[in-house]
Amino acid sequence: MNRRHISLIFGGLLAWVAGGAVLAQTPAPADLAPRLEGDDMVVGAANAPVTIIEYASLTCPHCAHFHQTDLPRLKSEYVDKGLVKFVYRDFPLDRVALGAAQIARCLPPDRYFGFIEVLFKQQEQWASGRDPEAMITRVKQLARLAGLPANEADACATSAERQNQVVAMRFAGEQLFQIRGTPTLIINGKRHDGSTEFADLDKLLRPMVGRG
Repeated sequence: MNRRHISLIFGGLLAWVAGGAVLAQTPAPADLAPRLEGDDMVVGAANAPVTIIEYASLTCPHCAHFHQTDLPRLKSEYVDKGLVKFVYRDFPLDRVALGAAQIARCLPPDRYFGFIEVLFKQQEQWASGRDPEAMITRVKQLARLAGLPANEADACATSAERQNQVVAMRFAGEQLFQIRGTPTLIINGKRHDGSTEFADLDKLLRPMVGRG
């Protein structure tokens, strides 16, 4: 079964552009702590031998599965041990994912990953229905629980600057790596078209980090 959520046509997204509690996180050592690098949200050692970039959409159910099932093990076995630097990039598949990404990016790095994990965990609650504005309102409510004031959440959801940032990230993913669906992983600069199950990633990563 294909686990990739096929993306909407990028032109469709551009046409639209023109026209609950947060999970507790154990503080990480300073060299592993979440941080902002350019437009990227990053966690893990800067000098890790392997860099994994995930392109994801916050409304993608397969991304939610990866974040709930496989990413925690990848983090504990590789990221937290300084073997993998994990980079998260937005690749919104629809209007709601775009708005949610804009709001998430207004949170500081030390709260960002906890917040998107909540969004993935509660995806069925906030991303269901046919009213995009109602869905974005739910994201704002979750953001307030994460410490983002209501007025800032409102401003982020309508910010042209934030919107352009997220859309540019998606466009760059399409141009650089021919990303067409989510989740897609880029491992040391090469698109990974295989399984994103931890067992399969583990087999791939072991020789790359010297585990044999």
